[in-house]
Amino acid sequence: METGTEPSPVLVSACLRGVPCRYDGRDKRVEALGELLAGRRVVAFCPEQAGGLPTPRRAAELRGGDGHGVLDGSARVVDDTGSDVTAAFVAGAARALATARRTGCADAVLMPRSPSCGAGEVHDGTFGGTLVPGEGVTAAPLKRHGIAVREAPGV
Repeated sequence: METGTEPSPVLVSACLRGVPCRYDGRDKRVEALGELLAGRRVVAFCPEQAGGLPTPRRAAELRGGDGHGVLDGSARVVDDTGSDVTAAFVAGAARALATARRTGCADAVLMPRSPSCGAGEVHDGTFGGTLVPGEGVTAAPLKRHGIAVREAPGV
């Protein structure tokens, strides 16, 4: 979306910009994003770190639904030991939304399949690699508040 002659800033999952903030302590840099984001101010953000989770951290998945279910109280986020990490994911999502609003981001490019950033598919909560339709805990409130969300291509 444009404001005047300048394109609006875009919120981007920090791992896609080369920040080693994924659960495994790595990044997921996508060079092809350069063309997609050309001329835009990028606001790199990791909602899981912003929610207080360390890097590296245990792998986590959504259980009982997707990010919308988490926001509505019918789903949880659990790590691979069964520990509930929902509160950290919700806190990080709230901070991502606040950052997007404060910086004027009209859209976001997020990490596919992530329990935070997935925007179309997420893991089913069994840690078996099965994907189901849905949104991550951060993608859900961004969409609810009118921010256009898409997953990064080619990841």
